[in-house]
Amino acid sequence: MSDGSALAGPDGALRCPWALSTPDYVTYHDEEWGRPVHGDDALFERLSLEAFQSGLSWITILRRREGFRAAFAGFEIAKVAAFTDTDRDRLLIDAGIIRNRAKIDATLANARALADWAPGELDELIWSHAPDPAARPAPKTLADVPAITAESTALSKALKKRGLRFVGPTTAYALMQACGLVDDHLQTCVARSAPRKVGSAV
Repeated sequence: MSDGSALAGPDGALRCPWALSTPDYVTYHDEEWGRPVHGDDALFERLSLEAFQSGLSWITILRRREGFRAAFAGFEIAKVAAFTDTDRDRLLIDAGIIRNRAKIDATLANARALADWAPGELDELIWSHAPDPAARPAPKTLADVPAITAESTALSKALKKRGLRFVGPTTAYALMQACGLVDDHLQTCVARSAPRKVGSAV
């Protein structure tokens, strides 16, 4: 049984243990998770997918990501904000996504709220909550990785204050991990030393 330390993957390189259960996870872990993501639409997508993930395994969302993108107009905020009741009805029967009424309604409501924000405002708000990397030692095992931090709690409060839903502290921290605001790859993980390119989309 793993003690939460990095484990050797199929190529022999050490990785975070959670990344090794499926090839989909290995790819996501190596190429996306923890890499900086910028851009309002790209962050809206990640925020929405993290909300849909609540209570589920991330692999469930990851394997439906293209279905989500097709259903939600590529997560372009302006387009999703213009969705009608007909679109909502379509989403509720779309087998390519998670058909959770509350999460669908929250995604549509969030898009409508964000449509009134200035360009770049979501990006600026989210990234303003990134902690100082120097103040965060690299985690040695999964036990060193938190589920909630002071920064994620503050981000959650800031987003809720602006009218966004399904953005609790745990969801906010998962967003911070996925979008590179924090680097929670384990100390000996091969992805921790990989180039951290800034991307505008996943």
